[in-house]
Amino acid sequence: MGDIQFAPIVPKPVVPPHVPEWLLAIGRFLGRLLAPVGRVLHDLFALRAPGLQTVLIALAVLGLAWIGWSVALPLWRNRRSRPRLTEPEWTPGRDTALALLEDADRLAAAGHFAEAAHLLLQRSVGHIAAARPEWLAPSSTAREIGAIRALPQRARHAFATIAREVERSRFAQASLAQADWQRARDAYADFALADLRAAS
Repeated sequence: MGDIQFAPIVPKPVVPPHVPEWLLAIGRFLGRLLAPVGRVLHDLFALRAPGLQTVLIALAVLGLAWIGWSVALPLWRNRRSRPRLTEPEWTPGRDTALALLEDADRLAAAGHFAEAAHLLLQRSVGHIAAARPEWLAPSSTAREIGAIRALPQRARHAFATIAREVERSRFAQASLAQADWQRARDAYADFALADLRAAS
């Protein structure tokens, strides 16, 4: 159907690229030069010399292993001799922790123990987000934050204790007493002001 089909296109003849004579001469020279090497390798890896073939393969494997070992061993020694720089455990600043406790104590003194515990949790999450944003995701819960391996053990314990009291008051609708608030406060102080307490 001529209105929707086209006549076949005859492909153009492929013209091989022109190779200069000097390049052909170099190729012939290399062929004559490497031909004996090719024949020797062919004889070595032919079935006429299977034992020699195995020996050559074993020598090649040993050579590669020696090269790898000579490169890996110095790198391994350098890595072991390099002093390890350990990052200090994260804690909020002393002034930040004291300011938070002062605000929370003010709420607790007015009998708002649940609000005081919630303030401890909320501000602590904010402190971590400001200092180590890579530790948190937008959906991180208090329990997930308390399980972060990079946090010191005292911090994980503090978060678990504070989160437990906050969950009781917010989700179980249980009113917190003075003793509940004191547990959360002590856990936070043991973590955030550990150096200050040790010095005193």
